[in-house]
Amino acid sequence: MAAKEWTLDASDGRLLIHTGVTGRAAKMGHRLTIAMTTWLATAQWSGDELVGAELTVDVESLQVLKGEGGIKALSGPEKALARSNALKVFEAERFPQIDFRANDIAQTGDGYLLTGTLEIHGVVNECSVSVRVEDLGANWRLSCETEVRQSDFDMKPYSMLMGSMKVVDSVAISFTAEREKEG
Repeated sequence: MAAKEWTLDASDGRLLIHTGVTGRAAKMGHRLTIAMTTWLATAQWSGDELVGAELTVDVESLQVLKGEGGIKALSGPEKALARSNALKVFEAERFPQIDFRANDIAQTGDGYLLTGTLEIHGVVNECSVSVRVEDLGANWRLSCETEVRQSDFDMKPYSMLMGSMKVVDSVAISFTAEREKEG
């Protein structure tokens, strides 16, 4: 079987971060949905078997899509402030990329378990992600959900009001992309 490579980017799907809020003043804060709008994923195949996977994300591409909860709706200027605060937490100027590289790939009932290294904020940790693969007829859909703890990557979750309102350490990551079937 011939080897092939898929290249996917933000035109093929979405990479989202979902945050929570905690602390005595948590009701004042918003649970954010953040899109990473510039990313590149590659999947290497040998025949019908996935043999390699990588993902690179441009941290500066972070965009706040919406905020749920809070005392009032999240305004445009508040979205801009939340983006600025998130980029500070990431230290985006020093650490402009997030990288995942699969070192081991195991087939599962509905896709693959990718185990590899995740680098965020200059810190590299082992990470496992279950990727679902769905046959949509003309397309393949790849999707996954996982959680990442900011503190595992030497990041301090954003807080205000002397810590009485802060972003929850663990954030949820969701990824969905579609790829047209070949021939």
